Amino acid sequence: MILALTIAVLVTGSVFLIQQRGMVRIVFGMSLLGHAGNLTLLAGGVGAWRGEPFPDRTPLADAADPLPQAFVLTAIVIAMATTTILLTLAALGHDDDTDIPEPADDNIGADPVETLGRAASRSNGEI
Repeated sequence: MILALTIAVLVTGSVFLIQQRGMVRIVFGMSLLGHAGNLTLLAGGVGAWRGEPFPDRTPLADAADPLPQAFVLTAIVIAMATTTILLTLAALGHDDDTDIPEPADDNIGADPVETLGRAASRSNGEI
């Protein structure tokens, strides 16, 4: 139950961070999601129903499965490498999409409904 709650907290935190606008928060959210996936993979290989790996009590064939552990170890190494690359790209980025660009056209009127044709006809005295 504690493992399931830990996975749920990690997934919730990762979804929250991924929905933010900052690149570093997105990278941290993806990292948390990877850790949640690793814990999910390890939960599938939990040896609670298996015997202890001692030769006098249980044969080694009935011991904990090493395959999920190898998968998680590989996933941790790959996640560390991709996190490093993404954080490097986030640090080297010059522009962030959180800035509001200035309007390119200076002919924007005070009334957002009016068009340039109507504004031009009013300036000539025509209604």
